[in-house]
Amino acid sequence: MNVCIVGYGSIARLHLAALAGTDTALRWVVGRLPEPTAAFAREFGAPHWTTDLDEALADTAVDAVIVCSPTDLHAEQTERALRAGKHALCEIPLATSLAETDALGQIAQAFDRRLMVCHSQRFWPNRALARELIASGRLRPYQVVYRHLMFRRDTVNWMGRTRSWVDNLLWHHGCHAVDMVLWLLGADRCEVASGASHMRQEHGNPMDVGIVLRLPDDRLATLALSYDAHLESKDCTVIGEEDTLVGDDRILRSSQGLLYEPLAGVDPKDLGRRRQAKEFLASVREGREPAINVASIRPAMAVLQAVQDQFEATKSP
Repeated sequence: MNVCIVGYGSIARLHLAALAGTDTALRWVVGRLPEPTAAFAREFGAPHWTTDLDEALADTAVDAVIVCSPTDLHAEQTERALRAGKHALCEIPLATSLAETDALGQIAQAFDRRLMVCHSQRFWPNRALARELIASGRLRPYQVVYRHLMFRRDTVNWMGRTRSWVDNLLWHHGCHAVDMVLWLLGADRCEVASGASHMRQEHGNPMDVGIVLRLPDDRLATLALSYDAHLESKDCTVIGEEDTLVGDDRILRSSQGLLYEPLAGVDPKDLGRRRQAKEFLASVREGREPAINVASIRPAMAVLQAVQDQFEATKSP
């Protein structure tokens, strides 16, 4: 399977690492600037590179496109890939509006292409175990509390790389958080209340967001998101009738002790990305919908749109 990757940043490297050992070949690298695009192609053995996405999409040998570009480009570039007859794996978020999300789902269906989104936390072993405990009825949750707190006031990413674009707390990391709590609870609709503060003048986006979700059966989800936290926290707590679960990006524990801990030398996030890549490739080869398609992520995107609308309403005169 011949792959085109769009973007040459840190997450693009992780996607190629996840594809290592699979029956795929990197055929094209598409980037914004010529020199780093060419260097990335040389490093990873791609025979072709370009700064023009349409040039790569015109290659009939390309089967699938992995979109790893800045957030605001995801929807447009994914649409172009689908319309060119390519399957697409898009980094989170698929889009920055619910309308764009729905449109992409319709386009994927119209062109009979597989479209999968990288909600990679669903593939983390500890998150999957928590979901299994809830779905099986062994834990009946009352509330999920999710914190995604980090320090990101400039354009430096988590690997220390300076980027040309500004991250979006709500639609990027908020997308991870909202999708995870709805997925854990098996919920597809909810009431949404939110608040945002510390607007950065450079881009007009909030740096701190709080969200409370109430499900029809009165279960709750409380989410705290921040780009202002000097001490990083990325944890999820499930408060239930039978027990309470707490997990971060590695472990899962209950009041009885550890339920999951990775083996020495194993990074659960890398394991999750490999499982994610395997699922995408399998969906393409088998001609079926991937596990994380547009219908699967739509409830989370609807929540993010509601929060965005509430935020915009507070800015109105």
